[in-house]
Amino acid sequence: MPQRSSRWVPGNHFELLENGEEFFPRVFSAIESARHEVMLETFILWEDKIGQALHAAMLAASRRGVQVHALVDGFGSAGLSKDFVGSLVEAGVQLRIFDPGRTIMGQRLNLLRRMHRKIVVVDGEVGFIGGINYSADHVADYGPEAKQDYAVQVRGPIVAQLRQFTHDAVLGRVPRWRRPAKAAAVPQPMPGSAAQPPHAGAADAIFVTRDNHHHTNDIERHYRVALRAARHRVVIANAYFFPGYRFIREIRRAARRGVDVQLILQGQPDMAIVRTAASMLYDHLLRAGVRIYEYCDRPLHGKVALVDDEWATVGSSNLDPLSLSLNLEANVVIRDRAFNAHLMSRLSHLMDNSCKQVEVPTPSRWDGLRLLRSYAMFHLMRWFPTWAGWLPRHEPVIQLARPGDGDETASTGGVPRGGEGKHNPDTGAMA
Repeated sequence: MPQRSSRWVPGNHFELLENGEEFFPRVFSAIESARHEVMLETFILWEDKIGQALHAAMLAASRRGVQVHALVDGFGSAGLSKDFVGSLVEAGVQLRIFDPGRTIMGQRLNLLRRMHRKIVVVDGEVGFIGGINYSADHVADYGPEAKQDYAVQVRGPIVAQLRQFTHDAVLGRVPRWRRPAKAAAVPQPMPGSAAQPPHAGAADAIFVTRDNHHHTNDIERHYRVALRAARHRVVIANAYFFPGYRFIREIRRAARRGVDVQLILQGQPDMAIVRTAASMLYDHLLRAGVRIYEYCDRPLHGKVALVDDEWATVGSSNLDPLSLSLNLEANVVIRDRAFNAHLMSRLSHLMDNSCKQVEVPTPSRWDGLRLLRSYAMFHLMRWFPTWAGWLPRHEPVIQLARPGDGDETASTGGVPRGGEGKHNPDTGAMA
């Protein structure tokens, strides 16, 4: 049976899906066509029009005999109503909540080490992975706060790894830190299916995850290896950018050896602190030759990157302390010239039409203070992975939903609980 590894898996086909307009119809269509099994993980599921559409697709699949398993994060998807949860459970959907938490005086305290992945696998044949949650703020008609985001649809042998991992994770069989990684349960192939999907294209791929036990820095490590190998270009588009010292060092080194390093960051952030944190690194990066673009049309939520003409990655991982040191994440790393070129064309369109380039500051009497701040932040980041390890660590609970579970006060009126928010109003979560 296939195991996750750092080896390239050949024979895959990836299709970039930009924003909810491209992503949701593909996912819902795949679920509607499912014959045997749907495995789904998401950080955020809201009871708006998108959440209701997913709800309907899962209900219909389960009622026609498809095994439907869904795992949602108890923090990001807090406040699902009893009707919403109960109708899924009664139809046979196996809905599980990752680390559900109680509120104290209206506040949720289980903030750390969240299940932040966004993965769907249907019949072990087609997979979806990226940064898009199931909420209406991922489609343009949400308004000026609609998010710019990316995911991929994938076919080919790598789907077997996505299915195995998601099957174990959704059923709570991912090995705990006290047990060796090889103890993970491996699902048997579904009846009538091959152990591994056939070749579907020319792309090599690696499925890479981050957890708090065996794979604590795998996603960051793949980024840093690619940065070290870069020869002529690096483009990173990431919503929450505040990586660690080693990551910033590799970016600066690449720029100083002549690589064209371009960062696309939030110019209209969903939370003000996001831009403030990233901007504290600007001087340090600009003076090394990095080009920084702020996306200003609406909040940027993407987590994508490319290096040179072949390497690319798409997934759920931001480049900030939460994603790199605390949350459970999943990316796919892709080696394919055609996919790289298409992603580059979409990011170039973004930079040319919707971004403002950040200029190197002109000399002023405040240069010393600005450089001191940049220097302090750069070296402060040396230590945040160590500090993250000191934060509360616990074995998360995966709770199977039952009839009667859910929030009696949750609204199903088409907007997130709490009204029109820039992010999840119940949790304040970075999505």
